[in-house]
Amino acid sequence: MLQLTFFGHANFLLDDGQTKVLIDPFFTGNPSCPVKAETVHADYILVTHGHGDHFGDTIDIAKRTGATIISSFELAGYCQRKGVKAHGMAIGGKRDFPFGRVRLTAAVHGSGIVEGDNHLDVGNPCGFLVNMGGKSVYHAGDTGLTRDMELIDMCFLKGGRLDLALLPIGDNFGMGPDDALYATKMLHPRMVVPMHYNTFPVIEQDAVAFKRVVTELTDSECHVLAPGETLILNGNGR
Repeated sequence: MLQLTFFGHANFLLDDGQTKVLIDPFFTGNPSCPVKAETVHADYILVTHGHGDHFGDTIDIAKRTGATIISSFELAGYCQRKGVKAHGMAIGGKRDFPFGRVRLTAAVHGSGIVEGDNHLDVGNPCGFLVNMGGKSVYHAGDTGLTRDMELIDMCFLKGGRLDLALLPIGDNFGMGPDDALYATKMLHPRMVVPMHYNTFPVIEQDAVAFKRVVTELTDSECHVLAPGETLILNGNGR
């Protein structure tokens, strides 16, 4: 059994009962997040890119919990220079960790960290394909629609079906609902959860309307999670 908890924006926690994996831990400054960063535990932290609404509280949580950060080689190096444990990877690479397998996937977006008047290049943005607790979960990160998503269903899963896709629908900075629907058709997941919407006015979207079209036009289940809500993926895929 694998539990997925949504903390708003693109911030999720995966928990298989033994290991807790945070993804894009944007707590402080996240108006939709119902909990504070200092209350959250993590064993690993996956970070898709360096923008503040995704990198978020990564360093503080890693220092407090001893979590290992997994990200692009450049962003992992930045984290190491901040005094925390990090493992760098590159897009297309995969590695087995104690909790399961992580593959970095392509994302069409930007990346970078702002420190005062300086903008630091921290490598390419990415998404993650995580195999954990007997389930496969794709976190797209911030991305536009890309044909690379077809590879996840065609090649990376080796004949299996993706259990869960976490897709941005906010538009402006990445996919909007129409593109996310097309991505759902390419990925063919058992379930899809929309993310990266309604945190700020510029990415306001109707997630219920997105769920309706996904239900009508695909065979994927769409779950619209409220911040703080948990989705349980059990042996039957839900």
